[in-house]
Amino acid sequence: MKTQLAQYFFEQYHHQPTVIVRSPGRVNIIGEHADYNNGFVLPAAIDKAAYLAVSLRDDQEIHLTALDLNEKFSTTVDELKPIGDVSWPNYILGSAAQFLKHGIQLPGFNAVLTSNVPIGAGLSSSAAVECATVFALNHLLKTNIERVAMVAMAQKAEHEYAGVMCGIMDQFASMMGKANQVIKLDCRSLEYEYVPFKLDGIKILLLNTNVKHSLASSEYNTRRLECMQAVEMIQAYHPEVQSLRDATVEMLDQYVLPFNDLVYQRSRFVVDEMERLNQACQFLQDDNIPALGNCMFKTHDGLSRQYEVSCKELDYLVDFVRSRKEVIGARMMGGGFGGCTINLVQEDKIESLINSIKPAYEEAMGLPLDYYIATIQNGTEII
Repeated sequence: MKTQLAQYFFEQYHHQPTVIVRSPGRVNIIGEHADYNNGFVLPAAIDKAAYLAVSLRDDQEIHLTALDLNEKFSTTVDELKPIGDVSWPNYILGSAAQFLKHGIQLPGFNAVLTSNVPIGAGLSSSAAVECATVFALNHLLKTNIERVAMVAMAQKAEHEYAGVMCGIMDQFASMMGKANQVIKLDCRSLEYEYVPFKLDGIKILLLNTNVKHSLASSEYNTRRLECMQAVEMIQAYHPEVQSLRDATVEMLDQYVLPFNDLVYQRSRFVVDEMERLNQACQFLQDDNIPALGNCMFKTHDGLSRQYEVSCKELDYLVDFVRSRKEVIGARMMGGGFGGCTINLVQEDKIESLINSIKPAYEEAMGLPLDYYIATIQNGTEII
């Protein structure tokens, strides 16, 4: 990848790139829809990544090439702004703009982007590009910005240039990942710790439904409002409760359930999910992988029945593997209504599982089933 990217860069710009950065996509083992409720998440960087080759210019021009899309885009530092007709440059431009917002002088630059993070699969391909850009420019400009601060810059790029008000998890996992470890991240304080994730003979298998239902964005916003409703109902009696992170099941039972069953179901899932994440971390410490897998199945059931962000395609994939001994755990991953399921599968049984589930899914749903075998790797780095 490095050699091919450098060669293509030379063909485009007639000089070698100064730096090539690899920035990965991510999975989240457990802790879904907890980030915007100030809870904990358990993500990890994976071996699918964006690669960005960059060199600075001696003028104000910015020249970008997306190798996989065979597309180019040019602008100048003085004209940095979101663009509406082509999406991919926004991830790079928005990340570059953060340096200006920090009062750092930004020259023009040349960049070539390639990526093997599947787009639209819920693996945070955009966060990978944002983190790659911030990391590369930080290196070239010698600004010595700390990694956690670069995470915040990459998140701002998503907010301001892509128009997606994402939580911090995606960029944090991409930037901060470590091989064979997951990150227990406190989304309120941004305190974090690494938890070993060495599953001997077990791999992460991602099954892509190849569907993204139109409900995704509107229902995501609705869920956030429903969680806020629960907090407001509790606050009348416990003003110290600022988010569902601070709520207990007893509070939900007393102040929410008697008045709004739907809001209760939503908030109960979130509170239960936060407890499941703590249990999952302990199971990893104890090397109790079957118990971890059981937590994943419980999470999926909650997302499907209580939080109602699943869909028939995701439910089909989880139900298909639920009784198979080689699958330790499975659940839908991400915002919902499409994307991937994440599965922990015995490595030597993956091929036979794919041979079984792929034709069954394609016949039942009339959609292709893509799959990716992922390992947990380091976060953003120079290669």
